[in-house]
Amino acid sequence: MTQTPVSRSPEEGQARAHISIPAKHPMVTVLGSGDSLLRVIEKAFPGTDIHVRGNEVSAVGAPEEVALVQRLFDEMLLVLRTGAPMTEDAVERTIAMLKSDRDDEAGGHHAPSEVLTQNILSNRGKTIRPKTLNQKRYVDAIDKHTIVFGIGPAGTGKTYLAMAKAVQALQSKQVNRIILTRPAVEAGERLGFLPGTLYEKIDPYLRPLYDALHDMLDPDSIPRLMAAGTIEVAPLAYMRGRSLNDAFIILDEAQNTNPEQMKMFLTRLGFNSKIVVTGDITQVDLPGGTRSGLRQVQGILDGVQDVHFSTLTSQDVVRHKLVSRIVEAYDKYDVRSGDGSGGDDRNGKA
Repeated sequence: MTQTPVSRSPEEGQARAHISIPAKHPMVTVLGSGDSLLRVIEKAFPGTDIHVRGNEVSAVGAPEEVALVQRLFDEMLLVLRTGAPMTEDAVERTIAMLKSDRDDEAGGHHAPSEVLTQNILSNRGKTIRPKTLNQKRYVDAIDKHTIVFGIGPAGTGKTYLAMAKAVQALQSKQVNRIILTRPAVEAGERLGFLPGTLYEKIDPYLRPLYDALHDMLDPDSIPRLMAAGTIEVAPLAYMRGRSLNDAFIILDEAQNTNPEQMKMFLTRLGFNSKIVVTGDITQVDLPGGTRSGLRQVQGILDGVQDVHFSTLTSQDVVRHKLVSRIVEAYDKYDVRSGDGSGGDDRNGKA
C-alpha cells in the first residue's frame, strides 16, 4: 500500500491512499455487513473522503488522517489473517489505539493487531483476549510481576482478565490452585440483617467471581475443583494466618479493604505464587473515617521491585458503551465539584 499526493485535489496539501484488499479476504469481512464497519471508519474520519470500488479502497484528505486510515486497514487485515473477525467495537478500539499512538510522544507503541489477537484463554468456542492497549499492558504485567494491582472503573476487565490468567496458569500447571477472595463489605446494608446462614449471607459478595468462573471453565467441573480445593472462593477474613504457596491469588474489590486487611492479605504470599489485586478507588463502601487500603498501598509499595500498578480508565470499559459514558460523566462531575470520591464520600480520605 502506498500513499501518494493527489493529482487533482480540491485543496492544496491533501494526500491520497490506495488500499488493495487481497482476494482471500471477502470485502464483507473488511467493510462489514451492510457496510457497518465502513460507516464506523467514516464517522471517525469525517474530513477524509473514503471510496470503495471492487476490492480497492481509496482515501483522500489531510496527509495525517489519510495515513491513519491506511494504517487502520493494514491493522484490520492483520487481524483478519489470524481468523479473528472484525466487529464495530474492534474497529472503534483499533482507531482509538492508532490515534493514541499518534499522540503519544513518549513511545512504547503497540500495534492494535497485537492487542486484539493476544489470546489468553479459549473455552467452549469463546476466546478471552485484551481489547484495549491498557488491558494488554495489564495482562503483560501479570506475566512479568509477582504482585500486580489493577486499578480502574467498573467494566474495564480488571477482575475478568485476572481470572482468565489464573485459569490459564492452572491449566498450564504453573500453579496448583486458584484462590479468589473479596472483602464482605456492605454497600448500604448490614450482613446481620440479611436472611440465612453465614455462607448464604456472604455468597452475594462472591457471586461475581463464580459468574466469571462459569465463563472460563466447564460448569460441571467447577464443583469438583472446588471440592478438591483446586479452586477456592472465600471472603478476605478467611485468608488470615495462612501462607499460600503454588497459588494464583486474586483479591477483588480491594478498595473496600482497610490498611490492616491489605497488609494481612499481601503478606499471605507464598513460594511460587502470584497475587493480583483489583479495585476501583472511586467506589469505596467503607464506613466513614476508614481509610481504603488500596489507596494507601499505592504510596507504600510504589517503586518496590516485582510489584506493578496498572491503571485502566473509562477508555478501557468493555461493557455496554453507555457504561463508559456514565464513568466519564461522573469523572467530569467530580472535577467540577472538586470531589475525587465519585460522588457520595464514604471513603474516609486522609
